[in-house]
Amino acid sequence: MAESKDQYKEQLKAKIDEWNAEIDKLRDKADQATAQAREQYEEQIDKLRKQQQQMQEQLDTLRRSSESAWNDVKKGIDSAWDNMDKAVRDAWSRFR
Repeated sequence: MAESKDQYKEQLKAKIDEWNAEIDKLRDKADQATAQAREQYEEQIDKLRKQQQQMQEQLDTLRRSSESAWNDVKKGIDSAWDNMDKAVRDAWSRFR
């Protein structure tokens, strides 16, 4: 069964919320880190926030897309989604 635009929007919104929570956890760790480690955390957090903002923009684009065009929009979002997911995992692996 094909996924509907509304279902996909909800999944993307939930994933963005999850990423925000992960970034907030990194922020908490950064606040407790040494000055040198904090700088590294901040760099990663800045990168993640930029990517998260791009995902939010993608979600906004999806919301504005017509029913007939949403599958094309979805293809671009899927790629960005994978990149963001990988970036969050990579950030956590650096600071474990």
